[in-house]
Amino acid sequence: MKLNDTSIPDVKILIPEVYSDNRGFFFESFNQKTFEHLIGRSIHFVQDNHSMSRKGVLRGLHYQEEPMAQAKLIRVISGEVFDVAVDIRPSSATYRQWTGNILSAQNHHQLWIPEGFAHGFYTLSETAEVEYKTTNFYSPQHEKCIAWNSAELAIEWPIFGKPLLSTKDAH
Repeated sequence: MKLNDTSIPDVKILIPEVYSDNRGFFFESFNQKTFEHLIGRSIHFVQDNHSMSRKGVLRGLHYQEEPMAQAKLIRVISGEVFDVAVDIRPSSATYRQWTGNILSAQNHHQLWIPEGFAHGFYTLSETAEVEYKTTNFYSPQHEKCIAWNSAELAIEWPIFGKPLLSTKDAH
């Protein structure tokens, strides 16, 4: 597994070594020891989530406040998304900055987003299935949303037309 930087130093792209032949492919999608070595700290994941979205669906920007803040390790197992992480740590040098990355079943890239970031994605393919690990349990009373189209953040989403949003994300 290889680690690549994004425009925000704490958000990383993990690129697995993929072994392909005429039968298909194989790769190790997660190894605790390798992962912790790459990011330089001990991590304990407690929950795996799996979503399926249709083309044009935008999910986010979501985060959880302390004491239920979550770090996430995200990967796409089918399709393609434009995945965004926004730094919401007031004391950070990259506060209110965002990074956007294409994650797909084709490129096998994974995105590591530490605590203190809002997260969202936009589905580029006809459908996309996204799986992600979290370091804390889902807590509705600690969940917060930031408008996906916040003028202050000015995220450059690759959107054509009006995105499909949940009621929560539309507000």
